[in-house]
Amino acid sequence: MALAHRPARTRAPLVGVRGAGDLATGVIHRLHRAGFAVVATELPQPTVLRRPVAFASAVWAGTATVEGVTAVRVGPEGVAGALAQGRVALLVDPHGRQLRALGAAVLIDAAMTKRAGGLDRDDAPVVIALGPGCTAGQEVDAVIETNRGHHLGRVILEGAAEPDTGVPGPIDGHAAERVLRAPCAGRFLGVRAIADPVGAGTVVATVEGARVVAGIAGVLRGLLHDGCEVRAGMKVGDVDPRAEPSHCFTISDKARAVAGGALEAVLLLRRQPTRGPWPVGRGVARC
Repeated sequence: MALAHRPARTRAPLVGVRGAGDLATGVIHRLHRAGFAVVATELPQPTVLRRPVAFASAVWAGTATVEGVTAVRVGPEGVAGALAQGRVALLVDPHGRQLRALGAAVLIDAAMTKRAGGLDRDDAPVVIALGPGCTAGQEVDAVIETNRGHHLGRVILEGAAEPDTGVPGPIDGHAAERVLRAPCAGRFLGVRAIADPVGAGTVVATVEGARVVAGIAGVLRGLLHDGCEVRAGMKVGDVDPRAEPSHCFTISDKARAVAGGALEAVLLLRRQPTRGPWPVGRGVARC
């Protein structure tokens, strides 16, 4: 039987996200599922490790699907079409010019550079940042805590997130030793694949012929894309000691917690606008 009434199509508020790594992807995925139109930006050569759960992978492949949501790489002229098809639009935009020109209701700095200088409060009615580097009430309207622990995902409206410790958060008692780092500068090439089981001492990649070796046993959860140029000491992969291959292909607990905080901040600041009206996504219709 045909429906007697179909709700009118409404224009979805547009959210722009700087960065499309695994934490940013958790945020993008949550916002998209909540009904927002989302445009993300990335570098021409993303340094994302958890590629199966990062929309940044669309930079190389053209599209990337994470837990049922698809991002497609487009130019500025293709944004409206991608959003109208129910997809996330991904722009290669290293300097943020296209992101600022979107006229978005919300901009989220999810690049995780851990320093100020990305987005600021003049760029959109609401500006949010993930992690350390920005101060809520100064450069941005809200900051989302990204450090593992009691405050993970907390929305900060005044002040900053916990400072960067330089030490990865522990998983099953392993912290720094679970991270793989480049032994020298040069071109990165993977030897093993994400989700492969590895042992301590397993060669997982090379940089200019120098071996990158796993420090602990587990599953290879993250690895740079082949051909990336790296610097000595740069993070190029990570091993998950829980050794569950399916974890490599699903959004992490940390990314989900941060995404929840980001959605909370967007909805909170939407109800309490302080710096101007909320524009809507240009030419974007949702049922």
